[in-house]
Amino acid sequence: MKVVALNASARKDGNTAILLNTVLDVLRAEGMETDLIQLAGKTLAGCRACFKCFETQDRHCVQKKDMLNDILDRMFLADGILLGSPTYFSDVSANMRAFIERCGMVATANNYMLKHKAGAAVVAVRRAGSIPAFSSMNLFLHYMQMVMPGSSYWSLGVGMNIGEVLEDQEGLRTMKTLGQNMAWLMKKIAPPQPR
Repeated sequence: MKVVALNASARKDGNTAILLNTVLDVLRAEGMETDLIQLAGKTLAGCRACFKCFETQDRHCVQKKDMLNDILDRMFLADGILLGSPTYFSDVSANMRAFIERCGMVATANNYMLKHKAGAAVVAVRRAGSIPAFSSMNLFLHYMQMVMPGSSYWSLGVGMNIGEVLEDQEGLRTMKTLGQNMAWLMKKIAPPQPR
């Protein structure tokens, strides 16, 4: 089984990546393959509402100048998806918003191509605004008909400077619990293997 994590932070290997990797470490310990995609230094364009994806139905966006189609391919082949964003002005980053818009449109046009996968959201926050960011990603996962594991608290970690989330012991425990619950869920919903 494989999990793809999308880090939509403008900082590579920052707090969002640390939190995602905390979840991924647990999943790797459970024998799962993991893939972390970091968007730092890259830009995803927003949806143009051209609806071409409903015509082509090829699981791709007609906008080809960024890496969205590569992300879609990797997520389509995965069993689980993690979305991670820092909190920027009380919501997700611009790259996460663009991903939600375009992935949501393409997936919907292709019979909800991510449905029945396990999906969870992770948020890095300095102080406040994490719940709207958490809600934005979870509303997307729900709309995509994904199955969402819970944790012992909302999956967020507190820290501003890179590495400060490592001081948030409750946040780290929450990430580890999320990883355990995601592994359990993925094993439960996995299609039966041929004998």
